[in-house]
Amino acid sequence: MPELPEVETVRRGLQPAMEGARIDRVETRRADLRFPFQPDFSARLTGRLVTGLGRRAKYLMADLSSGDVLLMHLGMSGSFRVVTAAGQATPGEFHYPRGEDRAHDHVLFEMSNGARIVFNDPRRFGYMKIIARAGLDNEPLLKGLGPEPLGNAFDALMLTKATAGKATSLKAALLDQRVVAGLGNIYVCEALFRAHVSPKRKAATLADKKGEPTERATRLVAAIHDVLNQAIAAGGSSLRDHRQTSGELGYFQHAFQVYDREGEKCPTPGCTGTVKRFVQNGRSTFWCPSCQK
Repeated sequence: MPELPEVETVRRGLQPAMEGARIDRVETRRADLRFPFQPDFSARLTGRLVTGLGRRAKYLMADLSSGDVLLMHLGMSGSFRVVTAAGQATPGEFHYPRGEDRAHDHVLFEMSNGARIVFNDPRRFGYMKIIARAGLDNEPLLKGLGPEPLGNAFDALMLTKATAGKATSLKAALLDQRVVAGLGNIYVCEALFRAHVSPKRKAATLADKKGEPTERATRLVAAIHDVLNQAIAAGGSSLRDHRQTSGELGYFQHAFQVYDREGEKCPTPGCTGTVKRFVQNGRSTFWCPSCQK
Protein backbone atom coordinates (compact mmCIF):
# COMPACT_ATOMS: atom_id res chain seq x y z
CA MET A 1 0.00 0.00 0.00
CA PRO A 2 1.32 3.47 -0.82
CA GLU A 3 2.74 5.24 2.23
CA LEU A 4 2.97 8.92 3.06
CA PRO A 5 5.71 9.82 0.53
CA GLU A 6 3.87 8.14 -2.34
CA VAL A 7 0.58 9.87 -1.47
CA GLU A 8 2.32 13.22 -1.09
CA THR A 9 3.99 12.70 -4.47
CA VAL A 10 0.60 12.04 -6.05
CA ARG A 11 -0.83 15.14 -4.36
CA ARG A 12 1.91 17.31 -5.83
CA GLY A 13 1.30 15.81 -9.26
CA LEU A 14 -2.45 16.42 -9.10
CA GLN A 15 -2.20 19.92 -7.66
CA PRO A 16 -1.47 21.83 -10.91
CA ALA A 17 -4.34 20.08 -12.69
CA MET A 18 -6.94 20.30 -9.93
CA GLU A 19 -6.28 23.25 -7.65
CA GLY A 20 -8.01 26.41 -8.83
CA ALA A 21 -9.94 24.56 -11.54
CA ARG A 22 -13.63 23.69 -11.72
CA ILE A 23 -14.82 20.11 -12.07
CA ASP A 24 -16.90 20.27 -15.24
CA ARG A 25 -17.78 16.60 -15.47
CA VAL A 26 -17.46 13.45 -13.36
CA GLU A 27 -17.90 9.93 -14.70
CA THR A 28 -17.99 6.86 -12.46
CA ARG A 29 -17.65 3.74 -14.59
CA ARG A 30 -18.82 1.30 -11.92
CA ALA A 31 -21.04 1.49 -8.86
CA ASP A 32 -18.28 0.98 -6.34
CA LEU A 33 -14.60 0.68 -5.58
CA ARG A 34 -13.81 -0.66 -2.12
CA PHE A 35 -17.06 0.96 -0.99
CA PRO A 36 -20.09 2.04 -3.07
CA PHE A 37 -20.05 5.58 -4.41
CA GLN A 38 -22.52 7.88 -2.70
CA PRO A 39 -25.75 8.21 -4.73
CA ASP A 40 -25.13 11.95 -5.26
CA PHE A 41 -21.35 11.59 -5.76
CA SER A 42 -21.17 13.08 -9.27
CA ALA A 43 -23.80 15.74 -8.62
CA ARG A 44 -22.00 17.09 -5.54
CA LEU A 45 -18.76 17.44 -7.49
CA THR A 46 -19.95 18.78 -10.83
CA GLY A 47 -19.53 22.53 -11.19
CA ARG A 48 -17.50 22.86 -7.99
CA LEU A 49 -14.20 24.68 -7.81
CA VAL A 50 -11.28 22.84 -6.20
CA THR A 51 -10.00 25.48 -3.79
CA GLY A 52 -7.18 23.40 -2.31
CA LEU A 53 -5.63 19.94 -2.47
CA GLY A 54 -4.16 18.60 0.74
CA ARG A 55 -3.18 15.36 2.42
CA ARG A 56 -3.95 13.81 5.81
CA ALA A 57 -1.94 10.67 6.54
CA LYS A 58 -2.50 8.48 3.46
CA TYR A 59 -5.61 10.37 2.30
CA LEU A 60 -5.85 12.99 -0.44
CA MET A 61 -8.30 15.78 0.39
CA ALA A 62 -9.74 18.14 -2.22
CA ASP A 63 -11.48 21.19 -0.74
CA LEU A 64 -14.47 22.27 -2.81
CA SER A 65 -16.19 25.62 -3.19
CA SER A 66 -19.39 24.02 -1.86
CA GLY A 67 -17.86 23.49 1.57
CA ASP A 68 -17.45 19.76 0.93
CA VAL A 69 -14.21 17.79 0.88
CA LEU A 70 -13.50 14.97 -1.57
CA LEU A 71 -11.61 12.31 0.38
CA MET A 72 -9.55 9.93 -1.80
CA HIS A 73 -7.54 6.84 -0.87
CA LEU A 74 -5.31 4.96 -3.30
CA GLY A 75 -5.79 1.56 -1.69
CA MET A 76 -3.31 -1.09 -2.83
CA SER A 77 -3.05 -0.34 -6.53
CA GLY A 78 -4.80 2.96 -7.22
CA SER A 79 -3.16 5.64 -9.34
CA PHE A 80 -4.13 8.89 -11.04
CA ARG A 81 -3.31 9.66 -14.65
CA VAL A 82 -3.32 13.30 -15.71
CA VAL A 83 -3.78 14.19 -19.36
CA THR A 84 -3.27 17.90 -19.90
CA ALA A 85 -5.08 20.17 -22.34
CA ALA A 86 -2.12 19.62 -24.69
CA GLY A 87 -2.91 15.93 -24.65
CA GLN A 88 -0.09 14.55 -22.54
CA ALA A 89 1.83 14.69 -19.30
CA THR A 90 5.56 15.20 -19.64
CA PRO A 91 7.47 12.04 -18.62
CA GLY A 92 10.69 12.34 -16.69
CA GLU A 93 13.90 10.38 -16.21
CA PHE A 94 12.20 7.47 -14.46
CA HIS A 95 9.20 7.25 -16.78
CA TYR A 96 7.79 3.85 -17.64
CA PRO A 97 4.79 3.47 -19.95
CA ARG A 98 1.55 2.72 -18.14
CA GLY A 99 -0.45 -0.32 -19.03
CA GLU A 100 -2.90 0.17 -21.86
CA ASP A 101 -5.69 -1.76 -20.16
CA ARG A 102 -8.33 0.93 -19.58
CA ALA A 103 -10.77 -1.56 -18.07
CA HIS A 104 -9.51 -0.38 -14.68
CA ASP A 105 -10.15 3.32 -15.36
CA HIS A 106 -12.97 3.72 -12.86
CA VAL A 107 -13.37 7.48 -12.29
CA LEU A 108 -12.89 10.37 -14.71
CA PHE A 109 -12.72 14.06 -13.83
CA GLU A 110 -12.84 16.66 -16.60
CA MET A 111 -11.52 20.00 -15.38
CA SER A 112 -12.23 23.52 -16.61
CA ASN A 113 -8.54 23.99 -17.48
CA GLY A 114 -8.76 21.18 -20.04
CA ALA A 115 -7.09 18.53 -17.90
CA ARG A 116 -8.55 15.03 -17.73
CA ILE A 117 -7.82 13.15 -14.51
CA VAL A 118 -8.39 9.39 -14.47
CA PHE A 119 -8.35 7.14 -11.41
CA ASN A 120 -7.21 3.62 -12.29
CA ASP A 121 -7.39 0.82 -9.72
CA PRO A 122 -7.03 -2.83 -10.81
CA ARG A 123 -7.63 -4.26 -7.32
CA ARG A 124 -10.36 -1.77 -6.39
CA PHE A 125 -9.19 -1.28 -2.80
CA GLY A 126 -9.14 2.48 -3.24
CA TYR A 127 -12.15 4.63 -2.43
CA MET A 128 -13.60 8.12 -2.63
CA LYS A 129 -16.06 9.83 -0.32
CA ILE A 130 -17.51 13.33 -0.12
CA ILE A 131 -17.64 14.79 3.40
CA ALA A 132 -18.85 18.15 4.64
CA ARG A 133 -15.83 20.14 5.82
CA ALA A 134 -17.68 20.94 9.06
CA GLY A 135 -18.00 17.21 9.79
CA LEU A 136 -14.39 16.16 9.25
CA ASP A 137 -13.63 15.88 12.97
CA ASN A 138 -16.32 13.22 13.32
CA GLU A 139 -15.51 11.33 10.11
CA PRO A 140 -14.80 7.68 11.09
CA LEU A 141 -12.11 7.32 8.41
CA LEU A 142 -10.12 10.21 9.90
CA LYS A 143 -11.07 10.16 13.56
CA GLY A 144 -8.31 8.88 15.81
CA LEU A 145 -5.44 9.46 13.38
CA GLY A 146 -2.22 10.44 15.11
CA PRO A 147 -0.06 13.45 14.31
CA GLU A 148 1.51 14.07 10.93
CA PRO A 149 5.18 13.00 11.13
CA LEU A 150 6.20 16.01 9.02
CA GLY A 151 4.06 18.45 11.01
CA ASN A 152 5.68 21.16 13.09
CA ALA A 153 4.31 19.69 16.31
CA PHE A 154 5.79 16.22 15.81
CA ASP A 155 8.89 15.94 17.96
CA ALA A 156 10.57 13.53 20.39
CA LEU A 157 8.33 14.60 23.27
CA MET A 158 5.15 14.00 21.26
CA LEU A 159 6.33 10.56 20.15
CA THR A 160 7.39 9.67 23.69
CA LYS A 161 3.97 10.59 25.07
CA ALA A 162 2.22 8.59 22.34
CA THR A 163 4.22 5.46 23.16
CA ALA A 164 4.17 5.85 26.97
CA GLY A 165 3.29 2.63 28.73
CA LYS A 166 3.05 0.59 25.52
CA ALA A 167 4.36 -2.94 25.91
CA THR A 168 4.25 -3.54 22.17
CA SER A 169 7.36 -3.37 20.00
CA LEU A 170 8.52 -0.02 18.71
CA LYS A 171 8.04 -1.22 15.13
CA ALA A 172 4.39 -2.10 15.82
CA ALA A 173 3.80 1.21 17.59
CA LEU A 174 5.14 3.24 14.67
CA LEU A 175 2.84 1.37 12.28
CA ASP A 176 -0.15 2.20 14.48
CA GLN A 177 -1.87 5.12 12.72
CA ARG A 178 -3.12 6.35 16.11
CA VAL A 179 0.46 6.90 17.25
CA VAL A 180 1.72 8.62 14.10
CA ALA A 181 -0.20 8.94 10.84
CA GLY A 182 1.05 7.90 7.43
CA LEU A 183 4.02 5.67 8.25
CA GLY A 184 4.16 2.21 6.70
CA ASN A 185 6.46 -0.77 6.76
CA ILE A 186 9.12 0.51 4.36
CA TYR A 187 9.78 3.85 6.01
CA VAL A 188 9.56 2.51 9.56
CA CYS A 189 12.27 -0.05 8.75
CA GLU A 190 14.43 2.62 7.15
CA ALA A 191 13.95 5.17 9.96
CA LEU A 192 14.69 2.66 12.72
CA PHE A 193 17.87 1.64 10.92
CA ARG A 194 19.08 5.20 10.42
CA ALA A 195 18.40 5.96 14.07
CA HIS A 196 20.22 2.72 15.09
CA VAL A 197 17.20 1.65 17.14
CA SER A 198 16.01 -1.95 17.31
CA PRO A 199 12.56 -2.72 15.92
CA LYS A 200 12.21 -5.24 18.79
CA ARG A 201 12.69 -2.62 21.49
CA LYS A 202 9.59 -1.94 23.60
CA ALA A 203 7.88 1.26 22.53
CA ALA A 204 7.72 2.54 26.12
CA THR A 205 11.52 2.62 26.34
CA LEU A 206 11.63 5.81 24.29
CA ALA A 207 11.06 7.57 27.61
CA ASP A 208 13.45 7.70 30.54
CA LYS A 209 12.42 7.11 34.17
CA LYS A 210 11.12 10.68 34.39
CA GLY A 211 9.03 10.27 31.27
CA GLU A 212 11.30 12.50 29.20
CA PRO A 213 12.47 11.56 25.67
CA THR A 214 15.67 9.56 25.52
CA GLU A 215 18.43 10.18 23.01
CA ARG A 216 16.99 7.26 21.01
CA ALA A 217 13.69 9.10 20.72
CA THR A 218 15.41 12.22 19.45
CA ARG A 219 17.42 10.24 16.91
CA LEU A 220 14.33 8.37 15.75
CA VAL A 221 12.25 11.50 15.13
CA ALA A 222 15.12 13.04 13.17
CA ALA A 223 15.45 9.83 11.13
CA ILE A 224 11.70 9.78 10.38
CA HIS A 225 11.89 13.37 9.13
CA ASP A 226 14.95 12.64 6.97
CA VAL A 227 13.62 9.43 5.43
CA LEU A 228 10.23 10.89 4.56
CA ASN A 229 11.65 14.09 3.09
CA GLN A 230 14.19 12.18 1.01
CA ALA A 231 11.51 9.79 -0.22
CA ILE A 232 9.18 12.63 -1.22
CA ALA A 233 12.03 14.34 -3.09
CA ALA A 234 12.63 11.02 -4.92
CA GLY A 235 8.98 10.64 -5.88
CA GLY A 236 8.34 7.85 -3.40
CA SER A 237 9.21 4.17 -3.77
CA SER A 238 8.01 2.05 -6.69
CA LEU A 239 7.95 -1.63 -5.80
CA ARG A 240 4.77 -2.82 -7.54
CA ASP A 241 2.02 -0.38 -8.37
CA HIS A 242 3.11 3.13 -7.45
CA ARG A 243 3.36 5.62 -10.30
CA GLN A 244 3.38 9.38 -10.24
CA THR A 245 0.62 11.21 -12.09
CA SER A 246 2.87 11.65 -15.13
CA GLY A 247 3.54 7.92 -15.29
CA GLU A 248 6.97 8.26 -13.72
CA LEU A 249 8.23 5.75 -11.20
CA GLY A 250 9.40 6.91 -7.82
CA TYR A 251 13.00 5.94 -7.21
CA PHE A 252 13.61 6.05 -3.45
CA GLN A 253 13.85 2.24 -3.56
CA HIS A 254 17.35 2.76 -4.93
CA ALA A 255 18.25 4.48 -1.64
CA PHE A 256 16.98 1.73 0.67
CA GLN A 257 19.61 0.90 3.27
CA VAL A 258 17.97 -2.17 4.80
CA TYR A 259 14.51 -2.72 3.33
CA ASP A 260 14.51 -5.71 0.97
CA ARG A 261 18.30 -6.07 1.38
CA GLU A 262 18.41 -9.28 3.38
CA GLY A 263 21.88 -10.87 3.40
CA GLU A 264 23.72 -7.72 2.33
CA LYS A 265 26.46 -6.08 4.36
CA CYS A 266 25.24 -3.43 6.77
CA PRO A 267 25.89 0.01 5.21
CA THR A 268 26.78 1.64 8.55
CA PRO A 269 30.49 2.61 8.43
CA GLY A 270 32.52 0.34 10.67
CA CYS A 271 29.72 -2.17 11.24
CA THR A 272 30.53 -5.76 10.33
CA GLY A 273 26.92 -6.92 10.57
CA THR A 274 24.58 -8.24 7.91
CA VAL A 275 21.04 -7.12 7.13
CA LYS A 276 18.56 -9.66 8.47
CA ARG A 277 14.86 -10.22 7.90
CA PHE A 278 12.26 -11.55 10.29
CA VAL A 279 8.46 -11.49 10.43
CA GLN A 280 7.02 -9.13 13.01
CA ASN A 281 3.26 -8.73 13.44
CA GLY A 282 2.77 -10.32 10.04
CA ARG A 283 5.11 -7.90 8.25
CA SER A 284 8.70 -8.34 7.08
CA THR A 285 11.17 -6.39 9.19
CA PHE A 286 14.63 -5.67 7.81
CA TRP A 287 17.34 -4.59 10.25
CA CYS A 288 20.95 -4.96 11.35
CA PRO A 289 21.11 -6.77 14.72
CA SER A 290 24.70 -5.57 15.18
CA CYS A 291 24.09 -1.83 15.22
CA GLN A 292 20.38 -1.43 16.00
CA LYS A 293 19.98 -1.60 19.77
